[in-house]
Amino acid sequence: MAQILDALSADGVPLRFTAFDGSATGPADAAYGLDLKSPRGASYLATAPGDLGMARAYVAGDLDLVGVHPGDPYELLNAMGDLHFRMPPPKTAAAIARSLGVELLKPPPPPPQEVLPRWRRVAEGLRHSKVRDAEAIHHHYDVSNTFYEYVLGPSMTYTCACYPHDGATLEEAQENKYRLVFDKLRLKEGDHLLDIGCGWGGMVRYAARRGVHVIGATLSAEQAAWAQEAIRQEGLQDFAEVRHSDYRDVTETGFDAVSSIGLTEHIGVRNYAAYFAFIKDHLRTGGMLLNHSITRPDNRRTSTGPFIDRYVFPDGELIGSGTIIASAQDAGLEVRHEENLREHYARTLAGWCANLQANWDACVEEVGEATARVWGLYMAGSRVGFERNVVQLHQVLAVKLDDRGNAGLPLRPWWNA
Repeated sequence: MAQILDALSADGVPLRFTAFDGSATGPADAAYGLDLKSPRGASYLATAPGDLGMARAYVAGDLDLVGVHPGDPYELLNAMGDLHFRMPPPKTAAAIARSLGVELLKPPPPPPQEVLPRWRRVAEGLRHSKVRDAEAIHHHYDVSNTFYEYVLGPSMTYTCACYPHDGATLEEAQENKYRLVFDKLRLKEGDHLLDIGCGWGGMVRYAARRGVHVIGATLSAEQAAWAQEAIRQEGLQDFAEVRHSDYRDVTETGFDAVSSIGLTEHIGVRNYAAYFAFIKDHLRTGGMLLNHSITRPDNRRTSTGPFIDRYVFPDGELIGSGTIIASAQDAGLEVRHEENLREHYARTLAGWCANLQANWDACVEEVGEATARVWGLYMAGSRVGFERNVVQLHQVLAVKLDDRGNAGLPLRPWWNA
């Protein structure tokens, strides 16, 4: 196994690799390593090269990460970012295939945490139909509210925080994010806000505490139930409501503002035109939109990669902020400001991983070790992605102009960045 890894590595192996056959490679004194424990793990790696095969082997327990906690394998994944593979010469590839043998080249059944590939999800409807979107959201968000409480912390906020200073805590940064969105939208007491993709209602309750009337919509039944109970406990029923609903089924119009925090990743790039047209139609003249979403650093690719698609966000799509801005403009909204919070998301993910590690035993008891492993791998890997500019996080602020092109806004930004 180790010789095969050496043959495929372009620049050497930067960490320690050991295998069930007794072979090893990489620095003997490396702080981090991989331990391939079984032939089934080798089959996972051989039949799905890349992140999907590694995820299958790791989630199934056939691959162990050495030197890191499964709740936060960031340091190892960061080191693996320097591991580059190459296509071996035909003779070497043939020799590798012979050494593995026929049995190891037969794909084992994937772990039960994995969903079907996109082309086999047709039974759930066309991609980004209401039924299929609901199923995708159910897969990711209806894991367990208790599990999310352990990982996200008291704010129950599953989107990028905004750190006001280096020493800010995760909770302070999440509160500051809601403050930033609230201020950018120029919300005030008596206004009406629509929060689409509202999660557990963090933005809904933040605005309602300040006298704003808010409707939140989420496709997750567990999120909606948790949010409605939180609203009741805070006595905010006269101001706030969270519906278990597709945002496209909201019929009220004339909102002073729309916030969309972490929804755009789920709706599909082809649906951007309809998405922004919906928002414009539901805003009053002079109303504002704050779109907060993960993006790519370019505007060419939309796929999220096989691991993310099969284990984390089925049917998720990412594109550059330029496409988001152009789509908002094409719908007739005027974009007034945008900013990239990429480094903030890396810090947010570090905070979530720290929570997962601190509550590991309870999380495993709640959802099982395999699912907990998926989350540690996904969040730590995403942290590496934000740090290395594989992904970004953009807030785009737009306004619905009147018929004469008037925005009715101050000449300069009115919020505290």
